[in-house]
Amino acid sequence: MPVGSRRTVTAAAVAVGVALPALYGAAVGALVRHNARRLGEGDLAPQLRTYADDVRFVFPGRSSWAGEFRGKKEVERWLRRFVDAGLKIEFDDVLVSGPPWATRLCLRFHDYCEDEHGETVYANEGTIYGHARWGRLTHYVVFEDTRRGEEFDTYLATVGK
Repeated sequence: MPVGSRRTVTAAAVAVGVALPALYGAAVGALVRHNARRLGEGDLAPQLRTYADDVRFVFPGRSSWAGEFRGKKEVERWLRRFVDAGLKIEFDDVLVSGPPWATRLCLRFHDYCEDEHGETVYANEGTIYGHARWGRLTHYVVFEDTRRGEEFDTYLATVGK
């Protein structure tokens, strides 16, 4: 192969190597934001499709939201409660690292709940760190201000939720 052709092939390989991770990260970010919108509309199905059957979800703290949840059914119950409580989540930043068979995710988010008058009764922000394999979330942990979760529990008790 002539030198010029080798350089062209090498340059193309480098370009693909640089572009593919960025494209993969953009696609994952779009999916995360889409699923959050659907969750906010009460549709859990898109989010649940992204979970491995044996997913492990950890939510630290002392609030009623805290715990370690194993398997899609347990996480689905937690998500149903999230939706039923009126919580919404929005992602400010989605960082993706690694190939599809060993993906690491770091998601910066804010979540909130408004009452029937549109007044914010809960607001928090945090980070979710997780692992995925072939498009399925296998493990994730939520890090946010747990004291605010406890305060939200108090609010929910006062409104009978």
